Amino acid sequence: MIRRSAGPIFDRRKLLKGGAVLGVATAGAVAMPHVRRAEAADTTTWKVQTSWPAGVGLATFKEWCGTIKEKTGGELEFKPFAAKEIVGDFELLDGVKSGVLEAMNSFTLYWAGKVPATAFLSSYLMGLRYPHEWDVFFYSHGGLEAARAVFAKQGLMYVGRIHHGPNIIHSKKPIRSIEDFKDLKLRVPGGMIAEGFAAIGAKTTLLPGGEVFSALEKGTIDAADYTGPAVNWDLGFQQVSKYIWMGPAGLESVYQPVDLMDFCVGMNHWNKLTPKMKQWVENEIEIYSRTHHAAIQKADMEAWGKFIKAGTEINRLPAEELDKFQRVAVPIWFKWANKDKDAARIFKLQLDVMESPSFGYVEPEMYKGLKIEL
Repeated sequence: MIRRSAGPIFDRRKLLKGGAVLGVATAGAVAMPHVRRAEAADTTTWKVQTSWPAGVGLATFKEWCGTIKEKTGGELEFKPFAAKEIVGDFELLDGVKSGVLEAMNSFTLYWAGKVPATAFLSSYLMGLRYPHEWDVFFYSHGGLEAARAVFAKQGLMYVGRIHHGPNIIHSKKPIRSIEDFKDLKLRVPGGMIAEGFAAIGAKTTLLPGGEVFSALEKGTIDAADYTGPAVNWDLGFQQVSKYIWMGPAGLESVYQPVDLMDFCVGMNHWNKLTPKMKQWVENEIEIYSRTHHAAIQKADMEAWGKFIKAGTEINRLPAEELDKFQRVAVPIWFKWANKDKDAARIFKLQLDVMESPSFGYVEPEMYKGLKIEL
């Protein structure tokens, strides 16, 4: 447990109005030659909405979007929008499908209710735990191709994953053991994560990130999962909750340690790009993923001191309780994997990674009697 005396607290509404953000990495730090076609006369502009409502995530996204036109010699431009500026946070997928937006930068897990396979395209309870493990899945074991096949059925091109970081839980009540989740009114992003916490007794609800502050303030919920300390500080969670709950040392989050985002484009807009420009956009998303991840981590490290100074109590799950979460998680994995064939194929790829001696999270004995229905 970590606790310090209270200190000054910043006003959330003033911060959001003024757009004050600290610790943003420079999104255009990597120089890239432009790829403009000699015959191109007009700029193609894509409206791109992110899931970030404020903070370092939104600032990094907007700064990066502002570099695209220059990098492409005016051939392509990204016009950035914050969460809910054009469509609701949970309407992003339909917004791109309908053409209201050309592209989106969302938290992939948001679509688990509509597209079950997406539950396996961001981290889940006791699954892959670190960014490089997700990259093994995506780039060494067929994950990227599988993700693109899933989104193609929605009329979208899944260009690539974007690394973010672990999620933490802010609570109005102390959480010091799994038993403390019983009857706790908890905001979670849905999917397997919601079912996992429900299985240990929480009363879960699904809310967009932009509604978490008001729900905590009104007491509609007791606790909320949402991103990491930097963004959550900027959103003012320290004003409406006294406690933070995390995983044991070395595993900041047991349920969403790598809260992956993505960059998806309407397929009709993607197909208008030249092959050279398509490749450039794919490469640029890799650059942005690194920039975004670094900016978030830098800001997170700086934000912990603010929470401590504000008097927030930080509690960590005892390592010996990880097995309890593992026993809850495994049946849920297989339940979700068998929701459809796409989910089954993606989970099988991830199970291969988790069973590999390189990582060693899973042994066949752990899922005895369960099977993937491919």
